[in-house]
Amino acid sequence: MAAAELRKGEDGSTRLLWGLAPLESVGPLRFGMRINDVAEVLPSMIEPRRFQADPHLPHILGAQFGTGHATPAVYTYFDDADRLFCVAVDAAYGPHVTLDGLELTACVPAEVEQLLLDASRSAGFRVSYGPRGNPGVNGLGLVVRVQEIAGGVATRPVLVGRDWADRCTDDWEGQIPECEWVGRQWTYPGHSDHWPPPGYAPTWGDWRPPFQPEPAFR
Repeated sequence: MAAAELRKGEDGSTRLLWGLAPLESVGPLRFGMRINDVAEVLPSMIEPRRFQADPHLPHILGAQFGTGHATPAVYTYFDDADRLFCVAVDAAYGPHVTLDGLELTACVPAEVEQLLLDASRSAGFRVSYGPRGNPGVNGLGLVVRVQEIAGGVATRPVLVGRDWADRCTDDWEGQIPECEWVGRQWTYPGHSDHWPPPGYAPTWGDWRPPFQPEPAFR
């Protein structure tokens, strides 16, 4: 699928445009906000669901915002003090997130990866890769995930605030909740395109990822 096609909303709607201020805010969302404040700054969206975001940390609350139950646009995550610490933007319906002109949402994964690597040489930051192969920049609180959408695979930016950015690209040690690492993975040789890989049973107990198809976890 061409990059221009990936950047269109799947329902044909015009996407919001959100700028990223690394470690501080993305669009109207400031890291550290309370959940009621998040709802107030997203007046065009509804909150169809809340969910437990991590199997091992029951206090981590996830809240989904979008134009309907079937069209999630933004996933927000709150710590045990009810502070917004992580935001993930849906590749199919989420806002266009940009960083100094670099588009992060609904783009061709290889293109975003190369642009990040190019920018790192001039901006002085370091692109790193987590154990499951997802690229990101700890110093920016940024991880670039991928998501399957109609007709292709597109980028899904995951962002964290300053207090939670340490090792954020490390999907074992960082603060990003487990549900954001599940599903389609960045493709690289020798590794499965999905987490969990076929035949692997994670030690999640009764917890299941809240917005992934059930067959992927059997």
